[in-house]
Amino acid sequence: MTKHLWISLLLAAAAFAARADAVDTLREFVRDVKSGQAAFTQTVTSTDGARRKTSSGQFEFARPNRFRFAYTKPFEQLIVADGQKVWIFDADLNQASSRRIAQALGATPAALLAGGSLDAEFVLAPLPARDGLDWALATPKAKDGPFQSMRVGFRGKELAAVEVTDSFGQLSLLQFSQYQPNTPIVADRFRFVPPAGADVIEQ
Repeated sequence: MTKHLWISLLLAAAAFAARADAVDTLREFVRDVKSGQAAFTQTVTSTDGARRKTSSGQFEFARPNRFRFAYTKPFEQLIVADGQKVWIFDADLNQASSRRIAQALGATPAALLAGGSLDAEFVLAPLPARDGLDWALATPKAKDGPFQSMRVGFRGKELAAVEVTDSFGQLSLLQFSQYQPNTPIVADRFRFVPPAGADVIEQ
């Protein structure tokens, strides 16, 4: 075997090991990071790539199955899970809706970020590094769900991005900043009480 071939094989092995680490990092994130918070920017791209919508806000979570997405731009919307229900509140419409968490989560990005188990819902695989991040692919085991696949990007051990392709081929990219793992979060952050006069729809 030539020297150049040895070098190529070593580089390929090193690259595979680096990619495999992203799956390990995702597993460690679910196992070891019990709570956290971050700022986020969400970009949704249409299936033809022609239209993009951007929103931003704050994300908080505490395992298992408690999370809070507080959208502040371009309009206010709140998504809160208290471990039993998931609430969605549209401030402009003064309308709140809720679903049981077992119905709402399943194989969703929220289940990846705030759930307690990966293997029950997802098949995991490493992906090549991209945009300075190490990526892991999470494919839902359920074939009739709303999402085709999710890719989770880490910068070292730090959660940096989640990229989601839905069942229609639309792409959503969540990018996180100011990430603080295992920071204490008061339980009231995951409670939602509909404001007086709000329309409430419970499923």
